[in-house]
Amino acid sequence: MSLLEVKNLSKSFPGVRALSDVSLTLEKGEVLSVIGENGAGKSTLMKILAGVQVQDRGQILIDGKTTSFTSTKNSMDQGIVLIHQELNLCDNLTVGQNIFLGHEPQNRFGFLRFSKIASLTKQYLERVGLEVSHSTVVGNLTIGKQQMVEIAKALSIDARILIMDEPTSSLSSKESELLFQLIESLSEQGVSIIYISHRLAEVKRLSDRVVVLRDGQFVGELKRPEINHDSMVSMMVGRDISQVYKRTPSPTGDTVLKLQGIRTPTWPKHEVSCQVKSGEIVGLAGLVGSGRTELLNTIFGIDQPIGGKILIQGKPVDISSPIVAIDHGLALVPEDRKLHGLVTEMSVQNNIGLASLQRNANRFGIADFRTQKSQTKTMIEKLSVKTPGPHQISKFLSGGNQQKVVLGKWLTMSPQLLLLDEPTRGIDVGAKQEIYQLMEQLAKEGMGVLFVSSELEEILGLADRVYVMHEGKITGELARDQLSEEAIMQLATDSVTS
Repeated sequence: MSLLEVKNLSKSFPGVRALSDVSLTLEKGEVLSVIGENGAGKSTLMKILAGVQVQDRGQILIDGKTTSFTSTKNSMDQGIVLIHQELNLCDNLTVGQNIFLGHEPQNRFGFLRFSKIASLTKQYLERVGLEVSHSTVVGNLTIGKQQMVEIAKALSIDARILIMDEPTSSLSSKESELLFQLIESLSEQGVSIIYISHRLAEVKRLSDRVVVLRDGQFVGELKRPEINHDSMVSMMVGRDISQVYKRTPSPTGDTVLKLQGIRTPTWPKHEVSCQVKSGEIVGLAGLVGSGRTELLNTIFGIDQPIGGKILIQGKPVDISSPIVAIDHGLALVPEDRKLHGLVTEMSVQNNIGLASLQRNANRFGIADFRTQKSQTKTMIEKLSVKTPGPHQISKFLSGGNQQKVVLGKWLTMSPQLLLLDEPTRGIDVGAKQEIYQLMEQLAKEGMGVLFVSSELEEILGLADRVYVMHEGKITGELARDQLSEEAIMQLATDSVTS
């Protein structure tokens, strides 16, 4: 009898089927890795097991008995604890206070037993191999030590199943090695681990079995003798992409953007060098956390580079803010359009007019609403924005039409370089095709396009060239005739350069 059994689990969100009839098992003391591309359904599955979300259908069995989780407390009562990528600790509390938060030892009068907290904390810290005092404030610990505290916290409630989501994403190599040793020790003690990571070398080292998800479905599993990098990559990417939009490359012109040894605040030790020509669509591929968004933010002046040079049309420029970036002909369509791209309570016209507000003002600084109205009309027609009119409040538009409004805002500025971060995330197939066509049309008109996408079929269908990132550095450049999902995934997991 398996410790955990998942049968035909399914979960849908508006317009998205996140999981479809997923089944898997977990044995006592086993390390089971769950891998897949971005959007494969890993996070949804783990959130259901942790009681954060509830499945639409399917069964979860613990020790052979059907159970259901409607809250994280339900899940924890069954011994399942999810350790998030972003740790769930209170920085201002001590180690002991964090470990026993919510289940503090008390005497019969309801008063806290501080001596008991201290002695038990010492036991749990010894179990995870962390040598700190119970009275140490958590905020004074390194991320690696905080993660050990998080695991000790889980053990303090008798966790039988630990779900670890990208646990080494913020750890040094030394801290990661200590974590691996702890995982192996916990496994020997009978604690089961569900391990999620894009770092396939870690998966290979730790896993007794690997389960692969793709597009919300279970596609297979690998047992320890079968676990190797190529077999994992093959299962992760093996899908038919013949129906995906394919563009016809157009002639390119001068180099619009050139980065020379740029170091971003997030990855200060890694230099990035790349370039984009006019009329060219360049893809920026990589897994979540690889540094793609941070690079775009640095180019656009949201973040300041730690070092290196940015050249626009061959001339070094100091892009100290987005305003300076705009003045140099750059535009950025951000990953989260509702948070960073739109003012959702404003009309379509006011949103489209935002970027050009100052440029279109008269000599007294008063906005030229006549020009704004004309530009909005042009953009609604050019981008086929489905809206009752220019005064429609933006939050009532579909995701695809909201994205078109964000694009329209920047196109009124006639940029020479368009930066796109996940340009088709959360929009329907029809709107995706329209945005693909727009990107191709803009390239034909001579604009340079640099876009981030976690959907490999988009990268393969649209890009003239692709730079692949891993942990803040570019691990390779692929020409169009070199592009394949396997080639990108090899570079995205840094297997050819490590």
